Amino acid sequence: MLGINTIHFIVFTCLIFTLSTGAQADEPTKTAPPNILLITADNLGYGDVGCYGNSQIKTPHIDRLAQQGVRSTSFYTASPTCTVSRATLLTGRYPQRIRLNHQLSAAQNLGIGLRQSERLIPQYVKPLGYTTACFGKWNIGFAPGSRPTERGFDEFFGHASGNIDYYTHIYAGRHDLFRGTEPAHVEGYSTDLFADAACEFLRRHRNRPFFVYLPFNAPHFPSARNKQPGQPNIWQAPDSAFAAYGHSPDETDPRRRYRAVVTALDMAIGRVLAQLDELKLTDKTLVIFYSDNGAFMLKNRGLEVASNKPLRDGGITLWEGGLRVPCIVRWPGRLKPGTLCRDPWISLDILQLILSVTGGKPFPGIQLDGRNPLAILQGRPPQEPRRFYFGFRGMKAIRQGPHKLILPKKKTEWELYDLQNDLAEENNIADKHPQLTADLIRDYQQWASQFD
Repeated sequence: MLGINTIHFIVFTCLIFTLSTGAQADEPTKTAPPNILLITADNLGYGDVGCYGNSQIKTPHIDRLAQQGVRSTSFYTASPTCTVSRATLLTGRYPQRIRLNHQLSAAQNLGIGLRQSERLIPQYVKPLGYTTACFGKWNIGFAPGSRPTERGFDEFFGHASGNIDYYTHIYAGRHDLFRGTEPAHVEGYSTDLFADAACEFLRRHRNRPFFVYLPFNAPHFPSARNKQPGQPNIWQAPDSAFAAYGHSPDETDPRRRYRAVVTALDMAIGRVLAQLDELKLTDKTLVIFYSDNGAFMLKNRGLEVASNKPLRDGGITLWEGGLRVPCIVRWPGRLKPGTLCRDPWISLDILQLILSVTGGKPFPGIQLDGRNPLAILQGRPPQEPRRFYFGFRGMKAIRQGPHKLILPKKKTEWELYDLQNDLAEENNIADKHPQLTADLIRDYQQWASQFD
């Protein structure tokens, strides 16, 4: 005959088993938080991807990712320039709050850059048992204490600066490819090198949760200061990317060459996603892909071949072409495949999303500016319209609901646009809505005053 203590033990054990197996069946992520793969492109335009309307550039892997996940049509980067967009992504905080709202120069890339007191995504997830890695463009400071492996990443392979030559890995006359904190001298196309490093990392860490930050430097425009004597300043891509269009690697048309650069990026992303498939990790991995800022419209330089259509202008401006970028999120079993998210959200939200799915907590005393976007990604309407604030190089902007108020560069009068009916920002309606204009100006000024 069983004693009362034995019976209690059996009942308790059965209850725990029932609860645990039930949780696994209904909410598997509560017992097994997902792996996280965060991919960023560099200056990829809103109109440069097939699933965003481009019929000339071949991006089958990114398009397939959209078919498997949620494609956002109103996703914003927190800044229209590379350094700041990356710093805000990794901290989940506005540029004004982190006191970094300018692009780092060649010399500054080797300095402190982002304040070392700021906390980055890997520092939130490492205590939860995640192994972490960064492969690609850093661009937020590379002084001792500022380098990736000193800021929460277990591994780093990439470059310190904002852009490098795709093949020689030169930036402003110096070698700029590192493994950890030491220079790395390897041959290859940088996009492929970063994708291959990510794949190799996934193979090594398939049996434990991981956070992989894969910030490609493509399709960043070529820069003459990164070239060696006699080397032409042209878009660079591997032969396979040109072959996808039936073109020769000697093709001279910059538009065709740019398309090859984007397709090479797509091929690299495809290999990383295929590696997840091969390792049977796809269903266990949250994938986030977006562009760090809009494509640059480099007039009179022969490089204005990217597209932000149907948006206005591009990088380093606060027009939609500089801020609204492609963004796709895939999480099998939790996000419905092939769906659209039309509700606005911002790169500041990504940290909050990661905290939500991993069970992480904010650091005490650090104010985060994002919100968890999981509800809108799952198709649930937002509880209230959000406001997003932007400021860069004297420009100012605020978005609320369908409206966007902007103070363009070198102008003194704010302009108001209805993005729902005027996505190209062609018709200034400030005179027709003086009260709304005044309210948004006052709200922006109140927000900005906290950083004075």
